Amino acid sequence: MISKAVVEALAKYVPEENLFLLEPMSAHTTFKVGGAADCLVEIQNTQQLSKLQSYLSKVEVPYYVLGNGSNLLVSDEGFRGVILKVGDGMSEISVLGNRVIAQAGAKLAKVARVAAEHGLTGLEFASGIPGTVGGGVVMNAGAYDGEMSQVVKTVTVIGRDGELLKLDNATMEFGYRKSTIKNQPFVVTEVVFELSQGDKDAIRAKMEELNGKRREKQPLEYPSAGSTFKRPEGHFAGELIMKAGLRGYQVGGAQVSEKHCGFVINKDNATAADVMKLIEKVQEQVYEQFEVHLEPEVIFLGKF
Repeated sequence: MISKAVVEALAKYVPEENLFLLEPMSAHTTFKVGGAADCLVEIQNTQQLSKLQSYLSKVEVPYYVLGNGSNLLVSDEGFRGVILKVGDGMSEISVLGNRVIAQAGAKLAKVARVAAEHGLTGLEFASGIPGTVGGGVVMNAGAYDGEMSQVVKTVTVIGRDGELLKLDNATMEFGYRKSTIKNQPFVVTEVVFELSQGDKDAIRAKMEELNGKRREKQPLEYPSAGSTFKRPEGHFAGELIMKAGLRGYQVGGAQVSEKHCGFVINKDNATAADVMKLIEKVQEQVYEQFEVHLEPEVIFLGKF
């Protein structure tokens, strides 16, 4: 548990109503599992985020920056440190010519809708991704042959000492489900997307088509973190899992989705331990049968 002195210091940076002690992380992740964090702070603006990151770094208190929690598994023991939640307080979206400027807490799906309303094409693939702009850029989120690297112009971040830095697309070093930010003490505050002019009706039709495919093929009716594993070179994770005979395989309340084997779902009040054991079982069986190592796309937070 973080000290009383740290809690008192945090209260100097944010209003009391935005600071939560022993906050259950199951309420802040799309998996709907996870124990309590020592403290969760709802960030309202860039200044708060900058000051808090700088302070927590100086006093060496562990912290984690959270968006929508759509790619995260928090342990049943929770997180011994501070969660900085970037959400509605930093979710402004604006349009300037063929560029969309979005704060880190804006939902990717909403940014895609705003782009469509202005006749801008390029973000259709993101219209069904449940994450935020910040998390999406860090992970180079993508779907249906589109990804962040194709549309990001610049990314504004806060460094460890609270300074603002602007990174261009090349500096981001985007790769498959990764960027340079994954290995740096940076926190995203704003992203500029550079798009192209298009036909509004065609853009909306493409978004509807892709979202229809999601509803048809993905287990959206159950809590999950989306695709559980990265795509192994030369293979599809879901196909390997299915061929390994694991469709519907269950550990506690966690299950390999019968609808799409690439998804581990929280079918029946799963614990984080259930999910982790199931992930490990899938990895073990797929490697044993096909000598392919499945690397999780999900981020693990806390002790497992």
